[in-house]
Amino acid sequence: MLKVGVIFGGRSVEHEVSVITGMQVIENMDKEKFLPIPIYITKEGKWLSSESFKNFKTFKDGDFSSAKNVMLGCDYGDFNLYINPESKSMFDKKVYETLDMVFFALHGTNGEDGSCQGLIETVGLPYTGTNVLSSSVGMDKVIMKDVYRANGLPVVNYKYYYRSKWRSSKEEVMADIEKNLKYPLFIKPSNLGSSIGISKVKNKDNLEEALMIAFSYDKKVIVEESVENAREINCAVMGYEENVETSELEEPLDFKELLTFDDKYVSNKKTPGTKTMRNLLKKDEPLRDELERLATKAFTSIDASGNARVDLLVSKDTGKVYINEINTIPGSVAFYLWEPKGYSFKDLITKMLEIAQAVDTMKKETVYSYDAELFKRIQYGKKL
Repeated sequence: MLKVGVIFGGRSVEHEVSVITGMQVIENMDKEKFLPIPIYITKEGKWLSSESFKNFKTFKDGDFSSAKNVMLGCDYGDFNLYINPESKSMFDKKVYETLDMVFFALHGTNGEDGSCQGLIETVGLPYTGTNVLSSSVGMDKVIMKDVYRANGLPVVNYKYYYRSKWRSSKEEVMADIEKNLKYPLFIKPSNLGSSIGISKVKNKDNLEEALMIAFSYDKKVIVEESVENAREINCAVMGYEENVETSELEEPLDFKELLTFDDKYVSNKKTPGTKTMRNLLKKDEPLRDELERLATKAFTSIDASGNARVDLLVSKDTGKVYINEINTIPGSVAFYLWEPKGYSFKDLITKMLEIAQAVDTMKKETVYSYDAELFKRIQYGKKL
């Protein structure tokens, strides 16, 4: 039985959503094949583990008294999870568990953006989801759209600005926006999800306030033209490289211009962490093949792996399709999109772990060293 460290929580405004995803993964993991080891990262960045973390009541009550402060080793091939010694001496380390794999249930900054993936990469543990670069590209809305545009994928017109520029030249920034983009506009932090910090503005009256809100959550803000009278279509893509499959395509009913955090995560109490009120696209939907093709290309063009959700927009007026964004660690691992394709939650988690193993096997085929005997071939420093 493989021991799987399920990492969730984190220093992110999407902390609570991540906890819910982590709980769902632990609850639905195939216990005959895998033993989930909960690894909870607090809002302050402390790593904790406890058997009690397998019960959501622990987080509702906020009782972490049984938890151990844990840490990963720093050597490649060291898959041990250690009890973090109070003395801070590495010689006092005691093994808490030995992991075989990692399942990422982290959302947002310091988790979905590649930072934690980099930590796991240095140790060499197999893990679910996208690699460091793909995670970073998928998280940063500006870089993501730059890559998509370079690959010929349709995206809306956009501009981006840094907080430092905003602080020094507010009027210049707003003038540049009005010169290059057409209202209505969406103002978004470049590196956040769950609709946090996002505003829609129809004219200059609310532009400054919207920018101030977005800059409070990120040092970089993206300003996008709105697709008016649009349909939102969600499609998950799973696999790696060319070995991918697409989920069912779904469209939220009563789609709003901007779903709030509560719309996404509070309204649906039966299954927290998922969007609400969904409708399967009809089998004869003319756009179906095009939506699946674009979702697949959005996934492969950033070298994604694992299971990601692609959000698309379709203009009802022109029929044109736009890639809105990719979520490389979607809430509830986008189970609601895979269930109509015959995947149980348990099957989906197993599939994601199998993909992680396959990607790890490919990594092991790569040569990471080169014996050039460089030290013998150059003279450096003074002879003693």
